Amino acid sequence: MVCSGHVELAIKSYKQALLLRPDFPEATCNLLHTLQCVCDWEDRDSKFIEIEGIIRRQIKMSILPSVQPFHAIAYPIDPMLALDISHKYAAHCSLIASRCALPPFPHPLPIPIKSEDRNERLRVGYVSSDFGNHPLSHLMGSVFGMHNKENVEVFCYALSQNDGTEWRQRIQSEVEHFVDVSAMSSDMIARLINEDKIDILVNLNGYTKGARNEVFAMQPAPIQVSYMGFPGTTGATYIDYLVTDEFVSPMRFSHIYSEKIVHLPHCYFVNDYKQKNRDVLDPVCRHKRSDYGLPEDKFIYACFNQLYKMDPEIFSTWCNILKRVPNSVLWLLRFPAAGELRLRAYAAAQGVRPDQIIFTDVAMKNEHIKRSALADLFLDTPLCNAHTTGTDVLWAGLPMITLPLEKMATRVAGSLCLATGVGEEMIVSSMKEYEEKAVLFAENPPKLQALTNKLKAARLTCPLFDTQQWVRNLERAYFKMWNLYCSGRHPQPFKVTENDAEFPYDR
Repeated sequence: MVCSGHVELAIKSYKQALLLRPDFPEATCNLLHTLQCVCDWEDRDSKFIEIEGIIRRQIKMSILPSVQPFHAIAYPIDPMLALDISHKYAAHCSLIASRCALPPFPHPLPIPIKSEDRNERLRVGYVSSDFGNHPLSHLMGSVFGMHNKENVEVFCYALSQNDGTEWRQRIQSEVEHFVDVSAMSSDMIARLINEDKIDILVNLNGYTKGARNEVFAMQPAPIQVSYMGFPGTTGATYIDYLVTDEFVSPMRFSHIYSEKIVHLPHCYFVNDYKQKNRDVLDPVCRHKRSDYGLPEDKFIYACFNQLYKMDPEIFSTWCNILKRVPNSVLWLLRFPAAGELRLRAYAAAQGVRPDQIIFTDVAMKNEHIKRSALADLFLDTPLCNAHTTGTDVLWAGLPMITLPLEKMATRVAGSLCLATGVGEEMIVSSMKEYEEKAVLFAENPPKLQALTNKLKAARLTCPLFDTQQWVRNLERAYFKMWNLYCSGRHPQPFKVTENDAEFPYDR
């Protein structure tokens, strides 16, 4: 993400570069990404058509696409083209791996972990650059230490140095084996993983900052899995499975993924809030609306997503909602601050009163969750959903409206809602229904209050926040992967059930 202070300078530089050299794919793609970050939507549709053309030409010529897979997630491009982009980046990682000229690694024998003549543990390795103060650790902090130590032996391989935060310390102290590999070369990391005899290696980065996907391209483990860090397909032949759920990645969309799809029960997206954020449930909220310049007597719609997730269609819908509910405001974050003036101008051009848009600074996690409860309704962005933020607001007891589309990143919020057990009312199937429901909730306070009460009551018992149950289900998935490997079958898609006969924890 481009930092706010330099956004305007970056835009100016990219435009200057394109004046000097109009055929400059990197500048064209980086300019569009920067404009997207600050909600500059001028000629947006034609720019995306141009970008699609560039990507297709690059793929045809076997050039690494100028649009990164992580950026493609939030672009309105064809999911099959997003898969092609990932394929190219995966192949590039294979090329980097091949330069190390390592012979193929030996893998653990395909023998069931638990059998009459063997009683061992499944060795699972997690690789991430985000063991520290990062949303991944905020969400997964407990998971590594929660694994059943009788059945699973856990290794964490940290691709980043110790940032000295509580998040890093906690994972280090709770997990059985924590190895800082940040100073090692990729081939050394792969060798170490292989020497540790890892059965299942989990990629928690995908195509996010700090990733070392070439380690996976070297195939140090017999089973390799993508989970959590990247809400899309890796396009990698060397990643066998993607851990997801039935709502986020229905089988009817399996063609947009290169991996075999594993459906966890409820929601694939884990969180640690029951362990780390219990104080949020204190009914006495110490935050007041006035602390954030919010009106006491108005209906407050909120969206705390980063601004790059917005597009003209959803913002126009929000403007319609504000005009239809005159006694309402929309509460947004300066995320980044450079987007504020553009969104205000856009709203004004649509006939929205200036006092109906309120911006607040980004806050620390705990305050962010607590203050979310000051709003009445969260409005999700369909192009790229609230992921961590969606979990934040639901834990705060704030209902939302979300519109699922096709790609993985457009369906996560719907899955979060369903896993609360009261989510049906929060999911819509068209932009028109999105607008009508947002207006209806504002005009019918008892209906919204009933939903809010149900959501708040469900927090401690619903599957979404039951981290321990989630970890058990993940272990069931791991054992199924291992058993398929032992039976000599290629990886295949499957659905985990919470049925001990079908999916025992330890088989």
